[in-house]
Amino acid sequence: LLFVVGTVSCTLFLAVNGLYSASDDVIELTPTNFNKEVIQSESLWLVEFYAPWCGHCQRLTPEWKKAATALKGVVKVGAVDADKHQSLGGQYGVRGFPTIKIFGANKNKAEDYQGGRTSDAIVDAALSALQSLVKGRLSGKSGGYSSGKQSRESGGGDKKDVIELTDDSFDKNVINSDDVWMVEFYAPWCGHCKNLEPEWAAAATEVKEQTKGKVKLAAVDATVNQMLAGRYGIRGFPTIKIFQKGEDPVDYDGGRTRSDIIARALDLFSDNAPPPELLEIISEDVLKSTCDAHQLCIISVLPHILDTGASGRNSYLDVMLKMAEKYKKKMWGWLWTEAGAQSDLESSLGIGGFGYPAMAAVNARKMKFALLKGSFSEQGINEFLRELSVGRGSTAPVGGGAFPKIHSVEPWDGKDGELPVEDDIDLSDVDLDDLGKDEL
Repeated sequence: LLFVVGTVSCTLFLAVNGLYSASDDVIELTPTNFNKEVIQSESLWLVEFYAPWCGHCQRLTPEWKKAATALKGVVKVGAVDADKHQSLGGQYGVRGFPTIKIFGANKNKAEDYQGGRTSDAIVDAALSALQSLVKGRLSGKSGGYSSGKQSRESGGGDKKDVIELTDDSFDKNVINSDDVWMVEFYAPWCGHCKNLEPEWAAAATEVKEQTKGKVKLAAVDATVNQMLAGRYGIRGFPTIKIFQKGEDPVDYDGGRTRSDIIARALDLFSDNAPPPELLEIISEDVLKSTCDAHQLCIISVLPHILDTGASGRNSYLDVMLKMAEKYKKKMWGWLWTEAGAQSDLESSLGIGGFGYPAMAAVNARKMKFALLKGSFSEQGINEFLRELSVGRGSTAPVGGGAFPKIHSVEPWDGKDGELPVEDDIDLSDVDLDDLGKDEL
């Protein structure tokens, strides 16, 4: 298993539901309830962002539960499965696990918790933050949830990443764009639009950063730009439509919190993103940069080119590319090498015993790997990756606890292999009769 649990029943439960259950005092947070539970709350919150496969998170779990029980009714303690809900983790800049944030008086500026990982240390930090929040209120600083009215009345500087569109500018910006556009049609007098405004603005900034501008959030004043409102049949406000190149616009019918909006935007981004690159391991840099940058890197060892020829090798690479496309939302890295080219790497991953082609999924942070035991086919690889994606499958430590030496090799030229040319041996001056006698 990717993580250790006590009993079989727990195994099944945790594989599906992460590290916490409804019977704990830890409140499970998701993109659906985060805004209502945390951001709009008057309470102080401690929130852990975790991944079920992360060993440090598993060790923190009993301490986090203990702290939650001790702080019950005093400070709210929550947890986000940020592996499952990557949009929430991304929204708060989570780069590693576990990350703990303190949401105090200003819910829009969470503080990082840097203390110890024991329940005592967590409780002490919570009470210290609580004291600061209460004293702040005493001295006249606001506490709790801000409705967002101030930002609207102060000139809307926080709307810098929402693109205002008009009848004149809409087509040239949106219709033939390679980017995805989420467009809000609003009316200035509409109360629901005013409630959405700070959420839309905050989401626009986060989405711009997360997608490097490939998903854009825009707004149209439908009372002024009536040609657009008529073209798209806008009957109520706010109406949000999604525009993608070559497709008819579709209505966005998700939640109205920044978390919901960001989650949908990131889904649209990953749906439209190209599949990850499939790289040949020609140097140590290729392996390290790919495996360090992703939760898992999928490494295939393909038969020698003399065993398959170019067509055979390309058929294996096509299978990998299809799987990379299918699992692209996982943001895994994809690598391949030829049998024998990186023999030390093969040994450290236990490859070779099952023959070639072979595949291993490596977690470089934990230096653990899982091996494909089924067939190297779309079906076999899909089953293998599906098990890994839900936290199942047996793993083993990488031999030596680190990646071995990687040899620099010439990249494959895309051609069939050629047998090495042997030097001709000149036997003209050898007496073959004598040679036969010597052997006897």
